[in-house]
Amino acid sequence: MSLDQKTALVTGAARGIGLAIASRFAADGARVALLDLDGAAADAAAKKVGGGAIALAADVTKASEVESAVSRVVQEWGRLDILVNNAGITGRSFPIWELSDEDWRRVIDADLTSVFLCCRAAVKVMLGQGSGRIINIASIAGKEGNPTLVPYSAAKAGVIGLTKALAKEVCTRGILVHAIAPAVIGTELLQQMEKSTVDLLVSKIPMGRVGRPEEVAALAAWLASDDCSFTTGAVHDLSGGRATY
Repeated sequence: MSLDQKTALVTGAARGIGLAIASRFAADGARVALLDLDGAAADAAAKKVGGGAIALAADVTKASEVESAVSRVVQEWGRLDILVNNAGITGRSFPIWELSDEDWRRVIDADLTSVFLCCRAAVKVMLGQGSGRIINIASIAGKEGNPTLVPYSAAKAGVIGLTKALAKEVCTRGILVHAIAPAVIGTELLQQMEKSTVDLLVSKIPMGRVGRPEEVAALAAWLASDDCSFTTGAVHDLSGGRATY
């Protein structure tokens, strides 16, 4: 698959799934902007990705910073072909009665509101181009719900609904919108979760292992490519057989 001369913006790209996607896109010929809240980490990641990749520091829960980041990409390369909404957090792994209002707001803002803000900013550019690809990183939790991760599960379910609705709005304008729903992927986010929760989630995976960031990146690369031309609004499972719907 070729992404030659495509321009891509990947959020939460300093590490984990985001970095793997940015690296794959660059290897496939895309010009990539790596956006992260941690500007120093984004700089280091961009250097690792190479290929003229640029780093952007922004808080994706703030509309003004999202708009500025998208504008920077357009100023740099003249267009925005691909947006990957990967930034997010799991939040604290506790039952709902032990969660605070702040626990809820923090996860919803980071995992759902950020996707809305980034999609809105990107679509404005893509409509003018008459083309674009948006890939939202959801989760198996958004399909099935994970105990002790209520805010995260709710946010990812919201990402799935947003993906389906937006896809229908723009499907005749050359813009395709997808969601990827991974199960447990071997990234630093696992360190934020209780071991008992991680063990429970892995036990539900028929393949008996966690996924690799590179496996997410491979699926994202196909969704971003011209080879994917008659699929939109879909939730693409990446759960080792846990969810087959």
